[in-house]
Amino acid sequence: MTNIPISLRYAETHEWARRESDGTVTVGVSDHAQDSLGEIVVIEFPLVGHEYRAGDPVAVVESSKSASDVHAPVSGFVIAINTDLINRPSDVNVRPYEHWLFKINPTDLDEYYLLLTPEDYAVKTG
Repeated sequence: MTNIPISLRYAETHEWARRESDGTVTVGVSDHAQDSLGEIVVIEFPLVGHEYRAGDPVAVVESSKSASDVHAPVSGFVIAINTDLINRPSDVNVRPYEHWLFKINPTDLDEYYLLLTPEDYAVKTG
């Protein structure tokens, strides 16, 4: 069974999003996504400082099976990437909810609340 933490929101494209106390949003790929991809071997990160719109492809996760776009769950500016994953991208396979990919400063926080709830995401991936 896929792990779906209740403290997160989810995009239709299998990204998870966590609203931080400072208003930023931390983004990663869901357990369902990493499981479907197989062993992750390379992550192409978004550009820090670049503005993206919700739904835009911003990163690429390459695995032993395929490559998959990672989309911005909310519009905003990328403020950080997880450089720890540059040399160890497969850490996402082990703990996908601990190993985030990037952080975004949203320009419209209302978009966060339009993402899937854990219950809705469970139905989608069920």
